[in-house]
Amino acid sequence: MMDLLIQYGVPIITGMMGGGAASGMMKNVALGMLPKLLSGGLGGLAGGAAALGPLAGMLGGAAMGDAGAAAAPAGLDIGSLVGGAVGGGAGGAILTGIVGKLMGGAK
Repeated sequence: MMDLLIQYGVPIITGMMGGGAASGMMKNVALGMLPKLLSGGLGGLAGGAAALGPLAGMLGGAAMGDAGAAAAPAGLDIGSLVGGAVGGGAGGAILTGIVGKLMGGAK
């Protein structure tokens, strides 16, 4: 259960946060709450999945050494958490920016 939360929940939530930040920076495009949350969540899920592998490898047990990997609680991997958060925020911001430009150009 904890693995699913880290794998899917963290990127979706940080994607929504990144999408909110991106839409706040685009003053000429007014996105409603639903498109902002949906595009941020979907972009966060895609960005979190794309960044999870490389960042988890760099920040995981190999970077902490054997002692750090043994000291980490079961089910909690700092590399997965950071990778999902960074990739999710970036993916949410990027997809929300794309949706904002598309919706702004359609008006």
